[in-house]
Amino acid sequence: MTVHLEVSDSVGVIRVARPPMNALDTAAQDALRTAAEEAACRSDVRAVVLWGGETFGIGADIAEMRAMGYEDMAVRVRAFQDAFTSVSRIPKPVVAGVAGYALGGGCELALCADIRIAAEDARFGLPEILLGLMPGGGGTQLLARLIGPSRAKELIFTGRTVQAPEAHAFGLVDHVVPADRVYAEAHAWAAQMARGPQLALRAAKEAIDAGLKTSLEAGLAIERALFAGLFATEDRETGMRSFIEQGPGRARFGPHSPTDL
Repeated sequence: MTVHLEVSDSVGVIRVARPPMNALDTAAQDALRTAAEEAACRSDVRAVVLWGGETFGIGADIAEMRAMGYEDMAVRVRAFQDAFTSVSRIPKPVVAGVAGYALGGGCELALCADIRIAAEDARFGLPEILLGLMPGGGGTQLLARLIGPSRAKELIFTGRTVQAPEAHAFGLVDHVVPADRVYAEAHAWAAQMARGPQLALRAAKEAIDAGLKTSLEAGLAIERALFAGLFATEDRETGMRSFIEQGPGRARFGPHSPTDL
């Protein structure tokens, strides 16, 4: 399997493994969607790591795409986007550990994470314009929302790649670490969040993501509803009782079904 889910200690690792550069052909795209949907619904997965090994990914398989005409891509592009959207819709914290190259669809996959941790020598880019194309896996929308439309246009219009320190400077990357520490750091972040209140984390992610798609007034309404809903959860009682009895940061939250909230 070119993309698969491995689960241990409440952390699910979605591993892209298509050597040598993790190019995502149609089979890998479909496998990515399957793995993301599995991670979303499994109660023993409380946080997710995206990992590609020494190279995070260079995007779609160009040789495969070259053989496609307009009719082929008009049918395929929805499945292409859905593969990435399924990752961004995982209702749990998602951390990308990026080593090597994250280009094209690889960069778009990283953009689907909630937190991106990159190796010092990692490189990011959306170079589709150099092929006479534009990003088609969500890059035009996700990158602009993350770093602003002007900077997103500059990167997409030129197709240039940026190293991790520059990507960190304008908010594409959250943390930069030595290359041999990327996986450990990403997994540590995921493990920390896996120990947190699952329902509150899910609600917070939904409030942020849904709020970004609407007006401030509508976003505040979403926040109100989700905030009030958490008062019906065991996590809220556990957290508040622990705070009163033991002080902050000592609560131990249990597992929940994805449908509990």
